[in-house]
Amino acid sequence: MAKIQLLDSRLANQIAAGEVVERPASVLKELLENALDAGARQISVDVEQGGSKLIRVRDDGGGIDHDDLPLAMSRHATSKIRGLDDLEAIGTLGFRGEALAAISSVSRLTLASNTGEQAEGWEVTVEGRDMAPSVAPAAHPRGTTVTMRDLFFNTPARRRFLRTEKTEFNHLEEVFRRIALSEFQTGFRLSHNQKVIHQMPPGDDPALRAARVGRLCGRTFIEQSLSVDVELGGLRLHGWMGLPTFSRSQADLQYFYVNGRVIRDKVVSHAVRQAYADVLYHGRHPAYVLFFEVDPALVDVNVHPTKHEVRFREQRMVHDFLFRSLHRAIADVRPSSEPRAVASLADSAGMAPSQGSMPLTSAPPAAGDAPAGFGGVGGGYGGGYGAGYQSTPGGGPRRLADGAGQAGAYGALVAGGAGDAAAPQPGQTPPLGYAVAQLHGIFIVAENEQGMVLVDMHAAHERITYERLKRDWAEQKVRSQPLLVPVSMAVSSREADFAEQQPEVFGRLGFAVERAGPETLVVREVPALLRNADSETLVRDVLSDLLAQGSSERIERHLDALLSSMACHGSVRANRRLTVPEMNALLRDMEATERSGQCNHGRPTWTQMSVKELDRLFMRGQ
Repeated sequence: MAKIQLLDSRLANQIAAGEVVERPASVLKELLENALDAGARQISVDVEQGGSKLIRVRDDGGGIDHDDLPLAMSRHATSKIRGLDDLEAIGTLGFRGEALAAISSVSRLTLASNTGEQAEGWEVTVEGRDMAPSVAPAAHPRGTTVTMRDLFFNTPARRRFLRTEKTEFNHLEEVFRRIALSEFQTGFRLSHNQKVIHQMPPGDDPALRAARVGRLCGRTFIEQSLSVDVELGGLRLHGWMGLPTFSRSQADLQYFYVNGRVIRDKVVSHAVRQAYADVLYHGRHPAYVLFFEVDPALVDVNVHPTKHEVRFREQRMVHDFLFRSLHRAIADVRPSSEPRAVASLADSAGMAPSQGSMPLTSAPPAAGDAPAGFGGVGGGYGGGYGAGYQSTPGGGPRRLADGAGQAGAYGALVAGGAGDAAAPQPGQTPPLGYAVAQLHGIFIVAENEQGMVLVDMHAAHERITYERLKRDWAEQKVRSQPLLVPVSMAVSSREADFAEQQPEVFGRLGFAVERAGPETLVVREVPALLRNADSETLVRDVLSDLLAQGSSERIERHLDALLSSMACHGSVRANRRLTVPEMNALLRDMEATERSGQCNHGRPTWTQMSVKELDRLFMRGQ
């Protein structure tokens, strides 16, 4: 075996560079983080050939003192931590002190800086096998400029792993996007091959923040998102979360920041998935730009060389806070809600997509190209109960007198609290308006102040029933209704054994099921909410779900799916003809029900078309 020997400085740095520098995007990340740590309020990035030929980052931060310049290019040299106490409560983006040394070992790197207290700036380069730093005078204003040229020029094997210029620039632009979203008080500019791609002014007021998010994530995202700001017990979550109907086929529009650092974390991902679980269509991913602020002492960022991962000291507390905050925000999305007008804020700031804005191919069409997004994105959301209600010629279903018996009529259709929503006051039009007709026994056509509303009645009623079942279960008061004629049903001996052994589970769900023979069950009571459902089919499906889960602990964990299945069976079926009062009662219940914009499976329940969009369909006024 060969003798042990010390590695020379360049070779050691090149090995370290393997952890830090994967591609040009990795270089940009380190340089931008250094600029922000220096207090920069304006950062300019120039890139050539996807970053492999040139990356130049200029900032107007505090600069580096002449005497510190040689150390800046050395490994494990940093101004950001002094001792173990600093390491346990890191408040900066960088702290390892090895990025510049690693980059300089695989490229031609120069650094020019001026603290503003000197008449001239200074420039440092590293040369030779031992990477000895060389300092010389240079004309430079306050701040720092780092110029990297010819990445991997001295490591051909690494260079061969680089992709095409377009691919490398896409990765680099994504890093720029993440950093630019993290610090609104700093202005950013990015150019590629002498062409400006992004240019964003500094500003931390709501309009400029929304404008930047719109430029970097797409106008459609900012139009179809909710503004979130929750603070509790030293934890704060704020930012934007996409509406459930603004989902994507990939998890490519998810930005989560912890104390300004973009991270990927299993605790965070799980909390977000749980918050969207009831409203997101299967196989789809939510979109969000969220900022989480916590005491630095409660989060460990010294977990991974690229600093993409963190470890929370109180994982359960963080998970519960994130889940409850996002879950509550989604639950409050209903036709009668009035989300913050982030789109109008962006418009007031003169928002326009940059040339490199992210394409949103899986997003719903923007307003003006097609009907507005589902769930009230567009005219239906902001209206609330506005004044100016006008009846149609001859009265019809829009008159309040016609809806006077709504609760009773809808109560005959579905049991247990239907028609709970308060009737609108005279002279006001509810957000979903009033029913005009039913199409093919599937859709409800309604008219509101903005135009036409189209509702999938089964999907909408499914959500209403599901939310009531969840509420009743949580309050341990799922009401049962005895059947006039008990239902006898043939089952397998395994199913009969389970029903006999788990009567308390059926009881909490609102069923009274007894064994009447080796392979026979008798259903005597069903949940009052589902009394009009096919009792035998409902019990068979519930029994199947319970058997699949097995133990009562697993049943509790999968309770939402079970209640969702029950709600689906107990909801209004297709081709069921409803009267106008029944349809209006359903609309009022939607306005009062949480998450009513989506059914239990994540499908939209309603959509809005404005009068202007209807005019455009028929070329009126053209």
